[in-house]
Amino acid sequence: MLRLEGVHAFYGPVQVLFSIDLEVREGEIVALLGTNGAGKTTILRVISGVIRPALGDVVWNDESIKGLRPPEVLRRGIVQMPGGRGVFPGMSVQENLEVAGFSFGRDASRLRTRIEAVLEAFPLLAERRRQVAGSLSGGQKQMLTLAKSFIVEPKLLLVDELSLGLAPKIVEELLEIIRRLNREGVAVVLVDQHVDLALSIANRAYFLERGEIRFSGPAKKLRGRDDLLRSVFLAGARA
Repeated sequence: MLRLEGVHAFYGPVQVLFSIDLEVREGEIVALLGTNGAGKTTILRVISGVIRPALGDVVWNDESIKGLRPPEVLRRGIVQMPGGRGVFPGMSVQENLEVAGFSFGRDASRLRTRIEAVLEAFPLLAERRRQVAGSLSGGQKQMLTLAKSFIVEPKLLLVDELSLGLAPKIVEELLEIIRRLNREGVAVVLVDQHVDLALSIANRAYFLERGEIRFSGPAKKLRGRDDLLRSVFLAGARA
């Protein structure tokens, strides 16, 4: 359903992605792994339209979406969940969910329906719908960020650093929510520093080093490949 074909991307004069070829098939979970600065988040930004690639193409269901603005990408069902910074702390839980439905325009009825459906899936947030988001715990904020991603009924969910700064028990609860969403037909691209965690949930994985894909393959074959992890992560650390 999604393909990146020979994508090169820059931040100003600095090239950060080099000839990226990547695909996401319908209904699967793909992990993007690598050290900080390897280009994982940049790939998500290219997919969601935040960054336009200098070369190459982004193809969604056989349609090129290269150059589309983020709201136009969102309307196609591609939603990015930013890690650790996805809530407006001065707004209530309810107001955060309302803002997440901005693409519905004036269709207030649809927005209300989606908010109630999401709160049913996230009962803890339903109990705190009037609470200011800034007073939530770290795990609850990440849960709210995930809930906001559900509002627009994504076909592809881009998750950036789900586990950032969270206790393992909270991470497992969030992963189970993503598994449930995936079982309902949503494809997922997961970026996370915790390799074992990402491989435990993914169907396939890509390893990045300094803006290039070095290895890719089925997640079950990559688990336990310490030689592969060392080659990617130690090289990235030296860089």
